[in-house]
Amino acid sequence: MPVADLSEYDTITAALEKCATKLDGGAAAPGYFSRRRRVLFNVLKYAVTKKRLKNNPIDGLDWKAPDSPCEEVDPSVVASPEQVRELLTAVSYSGYRRGPQLVAFYACMYFAMMRPGEVIPLRQEDCHLPESGWGRLMLGNSRPTVGAEWTDDGQVQEARGLKGRPRKAKRPIPIPPELVTILRTHIARYGVAQDGRLFRTERGGMLQASAYAHTWKTARPLALTPAQVASELARRPYDLRHAGVSMRLNAGVPATQVAEWAGHSVEVLLKVYAKCVDGQDHVWRGMLDKALGAEESA
Repeated sequence: MPVADLSEYDTITAALEKCATKLDGGAAAPGYFSRRRRVLFNVLKYAVTKKRLKNNPIDGLDWKAPDSPCEEVDPSVVASPEQVRELLTAVSYSGYRRGPQLVAFYACMYFAMMRPGEVIPLRQEDCHLPESGWGRLMLGNSRPTVGAEWTDDGQVQEARGLKGRPRKAKRPIPIPPELVTILRTHIARYGVAQDGRLFRTERGGMLQASAYAHTWKTARPLALTPAQVASELARRPYDLRHAGVSMRLNAGVPATQVAEWAGHSVEVLLKVYAKCVDGQDHVWRGMLDKALGAEESA
């Protein structure tokens, strides 16, 4: 497609439609389309600087992507606190060396709602772990798995800042006493890497996704019933983060606060976890009864 043709409305909308379409012709997920749209926008911005276009045709364009698959979390993947504890116990039996060392890794994903890429670079200096009471984690780095062909140094993971935040931004997360104890025990038993990382390979390298995914696959049958193992319940390690967010929302913690701790926007949080929030109807009914009673007495 000639760059100059993109100044026409029909052409630029056709290009955007391609960005919103998968190879099989289906609608792409909103996040996928958003990334591709940003790339196209920057390409056109570069074309303007090179005098190939007079202006960026996407600027001010009133066009929305067709309906796409919903990114809501399926409630069937969300484990209860009791199930999570059973799974963590099972992890400790999943392998003589690796399993016990990963208990704290998975615990961070649930009790602190962390992404795997945020747990991997977690250092001792990022942790405030008092002997009793609540602690705090101060996150500032992430090591998402992107593939060796997409990194500058050929490593599978890439050093980045927190998702959706400025490069040097920090995100504090209060952690319950249960996670504080797990992390203190982990550090006392296994120590830390030379750079202070809590989680590492036997040779001190970065923990790989294949390693913690394999251990999780081994642990599920030890903690769940055959029917649960065959279901979607906590099928991936990432589902622990979903469970942690859902637990806080269902406990009545305001969405604004949960979003800040989890590293989400409030809009995304409410959209993604809309079907996982339940158990609060009695609270709202009580508030409405009080309001209606006040009106009747008046």
